[in-house]
This record gives sequence, C-alpha cells and structure tokens, in this order.
Amino acid sequence: MPEGDTVWQAARRLHTALAGKMLTRSDLRVPRYATADLTGRTVLDVTPRGKHLLARVEGGLTLHSHLRMDGSWKVYANDQRWTGGPTHQIRVILGTADRTAVGYRLPLLELLRTADEHRVVGHLGPDLLGPDWDPDLALANLLADPARPLGEALLDQRNLAGIGNVYKSELCFLLGVTPWLPVGALPGDRATHLPVLAKKLLEANRDRPVRVTTGRHGQDLFVYGRAPRPCLRCRTPVRVADQGDGSRERPTYWCPTCQPGPAPAPGARRTPA
Repeated sequence: MPEGDTVWQAARRLHTALAGKMLTRSDLRVPRYATADLTGRTVLDVTPRGKHLLARVEGGLTLHSHLRMDGSWKVYANDQRWTGGPTHQIRVILGTADRTAVGYRLPLLELLRTADEHRVVGHLGPDLLGPDWDPDLALANLLADPARPLGEALLDQRNLAGIGNVYKSELCFLLGVTPWLPVGALPGDRATHLPVLAKKLLEANRDRPVRVTTGRHGQDLFVYGRAPRPCLRCRTPVRVADQGDGSRERPTYWCPTCQPGPAPAPGARRTPA
C-alpha cells in the first residue's frame, strides 16, 4: 500500500533515472493531455510531497501524479521487458536515451505549471520525509480538532503528510491507544511523542523493500493485516473494523487489550478474511 515511504522510494528511483536527462519519448495516456508532448525537454528533478509525486521538466512544467491504492511507477532499461501490468493500465511513459519510466494505474495524472504546484500540494501539512517537516506544527494541526478520532486525524494529509492506513494502525498500537480515541484525550506525553514516532517509522522504512515496525524478522507489523491472529505482545486476537469520516471507510486494526479506549460501533466491525 503506497504511503509516504513508498512514494519517497518511487521519487528516488525516478529522479535517479530521469533527472538531468532529455526526454526522447513522452506519452501521456490521459485524454486531457493526449496532445501534450514533453519530448526534447530535460527533466530537472522528481520530488515527493507527502503521497504526491512532482516531476519537474524544463520550461516550467510539472507532471503531478498520485499513486493512491494501486498506482505504481516502474523504471526499465530500454532493452528490458515491461512487467508492471497490462498495456491498458499504462497512464504515462517517459523515456530517455537509456531509461524508460512507466506509470501504471495512476488514478491522478496532470500536467501543470511549476509555479502552480501550490494548487495541488499547498494544502498539505508538514511532510514527514520532507525538508519542511515541523513536529510542533504537525501536533498543533492534529490537536486543532480535539474531538476527532485519532485514526481519522492521522490520515488527514492536511495535518501531516505521509501517513496511510498501515502507519495509522501501527502508530496507534505503539502509542497504546485505540484509533477511535479523540485526539484531545491522548495523554500529553504520548501526544508530544507522536510526531517523533511517526517520523522515526517512516525514516526507518524509506530504504527498505518490506515495511517493518516491529524490529522482528518474519513478523513485520504489530497489528495491520493481522486479524484475527494473536497480538504479538499479549496474544489477544487482533481485531479489524472500518473507520472513516463517511466519505471513505478504511480497514483499521487494533489490539483491544494493548490499546484500551473507545471501540468502533458494532456495525463497523469486519469479519477477517
């Protein structure tokens, strides 16, 4: 599942492959940009911003993409077979003299002026893996709506950018609270530690092919995806339920023993697959 660390890795791969090189191939398979041609322009850099990717191109243009749940960018040598999915899932192809970057299943792809990047990422809070990271501002953003459930607040990219469903569940476990606890009810010492812990988790995983929060080989995550298996700490069966603001429900995992506090409504609970 693409989260801040996944997007950071994708940006690094694309930057290494494309930055400083002239595009010899440009194919944007989105109707709105079907006639746009970036061929002959040099790629300046590829920068992650939260869960967004910004590929800046000579001439003041930026190709903005978002992976959401299923999107991915793959980089291939020019004589290498493409293996990211069927052809109809390709949304963009960017080629240079020696590398080709292919975007698969990208739900969001747009070409805009670099000067207008604020229009698509200006609403984001401090980026956990970015140069603008500010733990005090991130915490202030989270606490601005004290009645909001912690899990929902962590997913709101306007508060801090980079956390997805996996890190939401794992952070709440490590803080020892249920994701349905109101943010304002989080004990002060744990609230202060939250931004530090979030950054530590993402930084530890930005260079790893497999995301790990436990430090245990073969047991990568404490609760996410583990229902109804036993909690790694107390052996209580891990539970799963939907959590969201009504616009989109997300499966949320927690241990009812290690994470005391408010529980979801009975109708929100899922039967693990």
